[in-house]
Amino acid sequence: MSIRTLYLEAGGGYDQVVMGTSEERPPLQGEITVRLRASSLNFHDYAVVSGLAGPTQRRIPLSDGAGEVIAVGAGVTDFKVGDAVVSTFFPYWDAGEPHEAGFARTPGDGIDGYARDQVTAPTSAFTLAPKGWTHAEAATLTTAGLTAWRALMCDARIKPGQTVLVQGTGGVSVFALQFAKMAGAVVIATSSSDEKLEKLRALGADFLINYRQTPAWGERVLQLTQGRGVDHVVEVGGAQTLAQSLVAARVGGHISLIGVLSGTSSELAIRSVLAKQLRLQGLLVGSRQQQQELVRAVDADAAFRPIIDRHFPLEELVGAFQYQESNRHFGKICIDI
Repeated sequence: MSIRTLYLEAGGGYDQVVMGTSEERPPLQGEITVRLRASSLNFHDYAVVSGLAGPTQRRIPLSDGAGEVIAVGAGVTDFKVGDAVVSTFFPYWDAGEPHEAGFARTPGDGIDGYARDQVTAPTSAFTLAPKGWTHAEAATLTTAGLTAWRALMCDARIKPGQTVLVQGTGGVSVFALQFAKMAGAVVIATSSSDEKLEKLRALGADFLINYRQTPAWGERVLQLTQGRGVDHVVEVGGAQTLAQSLVAARVGGHISLIGVLSGTSSELAIRSVLAKQLRLQGLLVGSRQQQQELVRAVDADAAFRPIIDRHFPLEELVGAFQYQESNRHFGKICIDI
């Protein structure tokens, strides 16, 4: 049977996105077949599809995928037919210390992703989805949700009463706000939009900063924390925000270097890092085990749900990325398959 499949030609670019078909394959030992129902967009997907970091060969895009198991191969015990599942960003990093450098084995980049109706893959490519979530909600966890979870819960190990700074209103930042409040932390949030800042307030942000009105927002963070600075910064901006994040962090604070939304190269104020004894940690999403821990955590909080801005059908993937480019979204943009 032919499977509806969206392809990105080598090099990328919106004019290189084409709809086609692929062939169904039954699961071998240790594999499952998943009827995909949803994906969600990330900056990494945008970079691949738009051509900023396009593939060197024809590729099926999208790193996030959620759906239900429709067949299991021999020896599979973790999943059964009918299970709701969500994909893993690093299918071959199960647990322990990071051992993946770059995206050579990431779906939608180095290997084929989830812009299709159906996929057969090793069980390591999926975990169970949160109970009661829609497929679109589950699809938000693969990249954005797990990145925020690892930054705060695994690497920073935040505690109740600590202070977290989040930047903007994209998927990682909104998840970081939600997880920080789940842990009992105080959250300072930045955005260039007063309207979006009010939405962050509604999600629990304790202090708000419009960075266009307050370019030296690191100093404002110090004022809000009585000169101490924040315990943790979720740094998604990159080149144009890191300097202010160094100002905003407390002595001995932790900065998660996650995003490059404003560029990939920046001068580093080494003296500030040394004087404040800061811990700067780069991270790329997380392991399958960390995703399983995330799923258990949200299962334990019946009220927790991701924030989804808009849905687009798979056929309108380019339009979804153009909407992402506009920066009008708040939270995640989802693709219905």
